[in-house]
Amino acid sequence: MIYSAICAADPNRISFPKLGLELTVRSTAFTLFGFSVTWYGILITVGMMLAMFYAFRRMRSFGLDADRALDGIIGGVIGGIIGARLYYVIFHWESYSGDWKTIFNIRNGGLAIYGGIIGALIVGSVVCKLRKVRLLPMYDIVSLGFLIGQCIGRWGNFMNHEAFGCNTDSIFGMTSGRIQSWIERNYADGSLVSTQPVHPCFFYESMWCLLGFILLHIISKKWRKFDGQIFLMYVIWYGTGRFFIEGLRTDSLYAGTLKISQVVAVISVVTALVLLLIGFGRTKRLGTDYQLYYETEESKQLLAESDAKEQEWLEKHSKKPITPDEESTHVLIPEEDAAVKAEKDARVDAILDELKEKAESAAEQAADAVKEAAETVKETAETAAEAGTDAAKEAAEAIADAADQAVE
Repeated sequence: MIYSAICAADPNRISFPKLGLELTVRSTAFTLFGFSVTWYGILITVGMMLAMFYAFRRMRSFGLDADRALDGIIGGVIGGIIGARLYYVIFHWESYSGDWKTIFNIRNGGLAIYGGIIGALIVGSVVCKLRKVRLLPMYDIVSLGFLIGQCIGRWGNFMNHEAFGCNTDSIFGMTSGRIQSWIERNYADGSLVSTQPVHPCFFYESMWCLLGFILLHIISKKWRKFDGQIFLMYVIWYGTGRFFIEGLRTDSLYAGTLKISQVVAVISVVTALVLLLIGFGRTKRLGTDYQLYYETEESKQLLAESDAKEQEWLEKHSKKPITPDEESTHVLIPEEDAAVKAEKDARVDAILDELKEKAESAAEQAADAVKEAAETVKETAETAAEAGTDAAKEAAEAIADAADQAVE
C-alpha cells in the first residue's frame, strides 16, 4: 500500500523500494516550438551515433573503406527503423488498424528490436553489395555497434515506464503510477499485482548488452579467426539473454501461446551456433591458406585507393588562397618529404647568393659613374671660375667644392 500512495501522488514517480531510490521520470525531455521531444527518441539517436562512431574508428582494422561502408550503415539505420516499427505493428495490428496514422508515431515507443535487426541487415546488405563492401566483415563490425545501440536505447524504455516484467522481491524491483495503471488495465484477473514491484527488464537487457560488447570487443581484437565470427557470436549472446529476459516480461508479442521473441531467439541461437562451428572447422582445415578480409589484396587495394583520394583532396584544399581578413586558418597541408624540403631550401639559398653578387656589382658600377660625373663637373667649374666674374667665380667654386665632396 505504501507503493500505491507514492505512485498515486505522482504517476511519473518511479520507486525502487529495496534500494531506497525514488525519482521522477517523464517521457518528454523538452518542448520546442510546440513539438515534444521524448527521451526515447533522444536515447535511440545517441545509441546510434555512438555505435557509428565506434564502427568508423575500427572500420580499417576489418579491412573496410569507411567511405564505402558509410552508405551501407545509413541504409541499415533506415532499414532498422522501418523494420522495427513494421515488426511491432504487425503483431499489434488491432491497435493500429483503426487509425493508420498512428503507425508513423514512434516517439512514444513501439519498436521491436528483432524487426530492427532484420530490417537493418536486409537494407544495409543491399546497399553494401551496390557499393562493393564485403558483407561478412561488415556484419562483424556492425554487430558490435548493435550492442552499443541496444545498451543505451533500452533506457528509453525506462523513461517510458515500459518493458518491465512480472512481480519480484528482487533488490532491483521497481514500481510507478504508470506501471500500476498499465497492470490494472491489462491484468484485471489479478495474475499480476499492480501494487508490488516488478522486474526492470530494460535494465537487465541493457547490462547484458554492455557485457556482451566488452567481451566481443576483446575477442574481435585478439581471437577473431574468420570473417563473420563476431556476428555469429553476437547472435548467440544476444539471443540467449533475450530468451531468458523475455520470459520475465509482461508486454511480449505473442503468436498463439508462444512468445515471438523467445521463438526467434531459439531459432537464431541454434542456427548461429551451427554456423559458428562450421566456420571454426573450415578455418582450421584451411590453416594458413585462410585469410581474413583485411589481409587480402582486394582490401589493401581498396584502402590504398581511398588513401590516394584523401591525399588528393588534402593537396587540392591546401592551395586555397588566404585572405587578409582571415584571423586564423586551418588549411590542411600534407607533410613534405625531408629530402624534397632540403632540396628546395638549397635552391633558394643559391638564388639569394646570385642576387647578392649582382647587387654588389651594380653598386660598384654606380659608384664609378658618380665619381666620373663629379670629376667632370669639378673641371668645368674650375674653368668657369678662371674666366668669369666674381659672382660666377664664387658659384663655380661652390660647385667645385660640392664635386670634391661627391668624389670623396
